[in-house]
This record gives sequence, structure tokens and C-alpha cells, in this order.
Amino acid sequence: MEPDLFTAAAEERQSKDPAASPLAVRMRPRTLDEVVGQRHLLRRGSPLRRLVGEGDGGPAGASSVLLWGPPGTGKTTLAYVVSRATDKRFVELSAITAGVKEVRAVIDGARRSSGAYGKDTVLFLDEIHRFSKAQQDSLLPAVENRWVTLIAATTENPYFSVISPLLSRSLLLTLEPLTDDDLRGLLRRSVADERGLAASVTLPEDAEAHLLRIAQGDARRALTALEAGAGAALAKGESAVTLATLEEAVDRVAVTYDRDGDQHYNVASALIKSIRGSDVDAALHYLARMIEAGEDPRFIARRLMISASEDIGLADPTALQTAVAAAQAVAMIGFPEARITLSQATIALALAPKSNAAYTAIDAALADVRAGKAGPVPAHLRDSHYGGAKKLGHGAGYQYPHDLPGGIAAQQYAPDGVHGARYYEPTRYGAEARYADVAERVRARLRGEQDAAP
Repeated sequence: MEPDLFTAAAEERQSKDPAASPLAVRMRPRTLDEVVGQRHLLRRGSPLRRLVGEGDGGPAGASSVLLWGPPGTGKTTLAYVVSRATDKRFVELSAITAGVKEVRAVIDGARRSSGAYGKDTVLFLDEIHRFSKAQQDSLLPAVENRWVTLIAATTENPYFSVISPLLSRSLLLTLEPLTDDDLRGLLRRSVADERGLAASVTLPEDAEAHLLRIAQGDARRALTALEAGAGAALAKGESAVTLATLEEAVDRVAVTYDRDGDQHYNVASALIKSIRGSDVDAALHYLARMIEAGEDPRFIARRLMISASEDIGLADPTALQTAVAAAQAVAMIGFPEARITLSQATIALALAPKSNAAYTAIDAALADVRAGKAGPVPAHLRDSHYGGAKKLGHGAGYQYPHDLPGGIAAQQYAPDGVHGARYYEPTRYGAEARYADVAERVRARLRGEQDAAP
């Protein structure tokens, strides 16, 4: 049996018994106007509108489309809507389980269908980034000859995960995470719509808020949890999906957390203070609360980067490297995998030796500058690389440290107003103990104390 026949069979079963299909499938939009979110793609005259033949510009000329976005943002939905709007056969494959053999079978079936019945085919290929370069190459003839309309979906950056020839022949559409307002409208529609729960239950505000938290911008996750909660409520003879029933159904505990209110800042503050206090278990608890509440992982990563410099600094110079690497990884992979990266960084920072010397040093220097303790740059440090500079005495008497033993010149660097000021006061914790020794030796040499060790 060809892959497209599996799709046809599934659609036939759904038409005979809609209730047998998951709620997320039953509530799948039938037109672009029913699509939730993605307003930037759905405006009139947009390439997506023209792809389905809407607008004065006529159909878009691309023979393939790349949909790039996080899970649950509507990539499969858009492919399905395009096939319905253009009256084309819809065939769905996943790059996780399919290979070149399955792709060729679809392409051969599409050519037969087009020749015998005049009906074109939409091939929706999910997770295209899972295909190797050779596997992606196998799609090119079908795209170039328009044997199929390829709609490929990826959660990874297509500029790194999709071959250039395919990328250049495709219309790239970037999908954005769904907002809470988007998901709220979808949940309420699903409760009331005949295709959904047909008003068989109600959804109280606290249960709805919990669904939004656990969904984290993923429509499929929200509808799956809603369906589980509704099923549990009806099984108990309840007319409302209460928070307790929903928690029981999805096996998750509702976290009291308002991302727009005090809890947002209180929990974030507690995370950082737990790291500062070296309580790794408390830090992980607050990290888990932020993740479970649907906090933006990039916000968490930013807080960790700040903590790495503010509370650890040179006591462990690798802490900032760890935090920055975590932030970069989080931006690339997102949830749910990003939770592991954030955990690793949190543990490393919590157990690292602590020093706020870098924090206090820059604030002390800023305080002097703001108090007017600046003054002119010493003449021997001024730029002498332009005509007339030497006549002004710029650079005169400057000692080049690389020419001297130990690479240190006993000369004044700071302006007169702050000459001798000490801003950096290193601790004796961790690796900063070494910096403390070095700082003292260097300061002695700068003062001209020749007997100071280099």
C-alpha cells in the first residue's frame, strides 16, 4: 500500500467516526482563516495566501515551502490547509521513519495521479532536518519538475539543516510560538465547537490558566491535555474540568506562578540567591518552578549569565563560559531539551566558588567617575600617531612594557585624580586567590618596588 493511501484511510475513518480522532486532529483548521496565531503569515497578499490562490497576485510561484518553527505552532496544520484549499492530494511522511524509498513511492504515485486523474499532490515531510544531504538531494527532481508540491517542516534553522539547492527553491515561512491569547482562544473554541467537546464540559479560569502554563506555546500539547482533563471529568460525572481533575488527568501539579506579576520576579530572585548561597538543591527547585510555569528559557539563561559574573567572577573564570554556552544552546534547541542544559549550568554555578569582586570593582570605579574623579589622561599615555602629536608632548616618556623584565613598567596609568585608587579587591576563594597574588605583585612593581616578585 502506498503511503498516501494510509492518509486517505485515516481521513475516511475520521469522517465516519470523528470522535475516534484526537481532539487536536478534530480541531485542525479547514481554512487559513481558522488558523490560530501566525498573523504575520496570514495577512492579505502574503505569500501563504497567494500559495492557496487568494489575492490579486495569483498563486505564489514557489514549488516547495519550508515551515520553520517550534513544535505545536501549526506546521502540519498549514500543510493540510494548503492541500485542502488547492484541492490536492495530501500525503504525510516523517523523516524520522521514512527514507528515500518511501519518498520515491510518493513521487511515483503523484506522477501517476497527475497523469491519470489530473490531481496534483502535496507532500508534507515533517522533521526534514533528520534527512541526510543525500536524502534531501532525492527530493530535488520532484521539486524542480513540480511533480509534487513539497511542504517541509523543521524545528531547526533551515540555513544549517537544509541543503542550499532545496532552500533556494523554497518559500521559507517562519512560524512563531503561539501566545497565551492564541491558545486561550483555541481552548475556548475547542470546548464549544461541535467538532471538539461540543460544550459537554466547562473550563474554569484556573484550569484554563494551568493548561496555558503546561502548553508553553504548543497547541497540540494544550489540546491533548484538555482532552485528557475533559475525559476524566466526564468519567467522574462532572460537568467542569476542575483544576484538581486536570492535574490528575495530566499527572502534573499546577504551579502558582504569574509570569506577569510578583511571582515572576520572586522566583527568579530566589533562583539567583540560591545560586549565590551555593544551595544547589534549592536552585534546582526554583529552576524547575520556572520551567514548569512556562518561563521563557532565554530569560532564565540571561539570569544565569548575570549571576556568573556578579556572584562568581574570577573565583571560577569558567562559570561565565558555562553560562554563555548554556544560553547559546538554549536558543538553538528550546524546550523540552533545554531544561537539561539549564540544569547543568545552574548546578555548575551553584557549586562554584563565589566572589563579587568584579561586581564591586566596576561599581566603585563608576562611583568615582560620576563623582568627577576623572581628569586628563597622562601625557605619556596619549595617542601619538598623528601629525603634531609629539609637539604636544603626547607619548613622551612612555615605557613599552614588553621591553622590560617581567613585562611591567613602573609608570603612572590612572589620571591624577584617582592615582593609587584600588577598585579590584579580590577574594581568596577558588581561582581568584591566584589573581589576588598577581594583583598585589603587579601593583608593587607599578609603584616601582623593584624587589617585588615578577
